[in-house]
Amino acid sequence: MASSVLKRCVTAAVKVNRLSPSFTARRWLLSAAYTDTKLWESREKDPQNLAELASIMDRTYDKNLPVSSLTLSRFVENISSRDEVDQAEYYLYKFRHSPNCWYLRDWTVHSWVRQCLKYGATEKALYTLKNKVQYGIFPDDFTLNLLLDLYIKDGDYKNACCVVEEVMLQEAFDLPSTQILSLHALSMYLASRPQLTMSEQRSLGASLLICGLTQNNNIGLNTQLLGNALLGLVEMSKGIHAVFKGMPLFWGRGYLGRALDIMEKVSADTGDMKLNKDTLDSMNDLLQELSTASDSESSGEESGEEEVKKKDAVDEDDLAERAQLPNYINRFKKLKSLLESQGKVDSASLQDLVSTLAKQKLAASEKLDLEEYKKRIQAWEVDRKHLIEREKEFREKAELERQERLAAQAAAQQV
Repeated sequence: MASSVLKRCVTAAVKVNRLSPSFTARRWLLSAAYTDTKLWESREKDPQNLAELASIMDRTYDKNLPVSSLTLSRFVENISSRDEVDQAEYYLYKFRHSPNCWYLRDWTVHSWVRQCLKYGATEKALYTLKNKVQYGIFPDDFTLNLLLDLYIKDGDYKNACCVVEEVMLQEAFDLPSTQILSLHALSMYLASRPQLTMSEQRSLGASLLICGLTQNNNIGLNTQLLGNALLGLVEMSKGIHAVFKGMPLFWGRGYLGRALDIMEKVSADTGDMKLNKDTLDSMNDLLQELSTASDSESSGEESGEEEVKKKDAVDEDDLAERAQLPNYINRFKKLKSLLESQGKVDSASLQDLVSTLAKQKLAASEKLDLEEYKKRIQAWEVDRKHLIEREKEFREKAELERQERLAAQAAAQQV
């Protein structure tokens, strides 16, 4: 179903990819200054022997004692090969399942992603990100941008959208740069991966919707409309509970209705609000396919087993929402005609709009991100040095206590 629903978007994206100079030059990806490692690597070094650190952690865990976050941080920061990335993954998992799990440092998470990118283990960074509950990997927005940008530059839009999905789940679309990168990845994914499963439709729809809410412009309107439409498709097919499971979405039925509300909002606007022709065509295809699926279901073409599964997945309110489909189709046709008569249908594609937005705002956004990143590194260094000082004091105290015990034992033996 998703293939033909997104067909028009895919065709338009391919045309833009061929014709637009901005896509050819990739001018609006993150700059070399943003991804440069000099600032991060210029920090004061703390060289360690990984074999010794691994031995210390193993002995500590064997005694059912917690490993310090500083020890784990040292291990991650001293990775020097691809094989050591795998070792670090193991100790990240062990730390997450230890009493000290809440004390994984932000700079350790950042360092982990940096090391994965440095030693060609990008899949490890993404795996631990997707399994964040098991590894405790909750990167900040700057770190997410680095991972997202790498996948985009490699043309791997599927995994780029996996990163966007994690950004969506963490509701971390705070930086304009993250918003722009995410919008680019999402729009290009429609072009490179049109065959979508129901789960992919849900994650893509939620990502489009939530990222679109950050844009107070025509890009935001189009992405919100397409996001609501895709979520509406899942709602109509699988029921509302299939939409909300694990997603930071508004708990309310009627996603197709909310997509139509956006069209109505644009038609009532006296400003320069517009919707893209490709977006409206995609919504039209989606409604037509839902209508065809509904007709097939009512004519009894589905097998008895499939019918039982659908009845188990939906409730009475879901069925009531499905009954609204003819009204949604009629309302869509009226609103589309109204928008066309008002001249509020833009022939430009979503990719064109995102490209223009990037040219206008990405450079300024990068500058702000880098300034904040420098402050963040400075704060991390202060915290790290504080931990090192506390560790030193603890060891000195422990050594003093040991010497006192030895002296007491020696005195007792003499008596």
